[in-house]
Amino acid sequence: MMYDVAIIGAGPAGASAAIFTAKAGKRTIVFDSEQSITRRAWLQNHYGIESIDGPELVDIGKRQAQSFGAEMVQAAVNDVKKNTDGFVIATENETFEAKYIIFATGLWADVAEKIGLKTKPATEPRIKTIIDGDGNGRTNIEGIWAAGTVAGVSVHTIITAGDGAKVAINVISEMNGERYVDHDVLKSSN
Repeated sequence: MMYDVAIIGAGPAGASAAIFTAKAGKRTIVFDSEQSITRRAWLQNHYGIESIDGPELVDIGKRQAQSFGAEMVQAAVNDVKKNTDGFVIATENETFEAKYIIFATGLWADVAEKIGLKTKPATEPRIKTIIDGDGNGRTNIEGIWAAGTVAGVSVHTIITAGDGAKVAINVISEMNGERYVDHDVLKSSN
């Protein structure tokens, strides 16, 4: 089965990207290795939420993405290879195909480096390497995008979630051939 978008990472950036791509009707698969640093966080600085623990925030985001149709796979991605229609994504036990990929791997850029994505030293504390993409999420490999901390964005969850959404909107826009906007409107009480 060919997915429209494969998202590697299910933390705030990855799950946020999945919410947008799945809600836009794009067949979305998300790979979760459960290595999100957010799982160790206590958050009191997330807009609209007085306080929440990291595991709960991650789980809510994943459930929200699933509610729009995103599929979750509990596995680490080991390799990505280009094929004629897009990419083959390999985990330890299975392979999957997708037209587009969004890397949202947080602290980890090892698979990105392995497949030839350009990287550079990070400037954020405790982050060693990031994917060297443009400000819109594009990387040096056409069809592969990067979002969140691995793309050089601040580790703060509200910022990485917003970046995941931004990159997803850019991917959807490219797929659709026109700028995509996702705005829901309050239903009238009349």
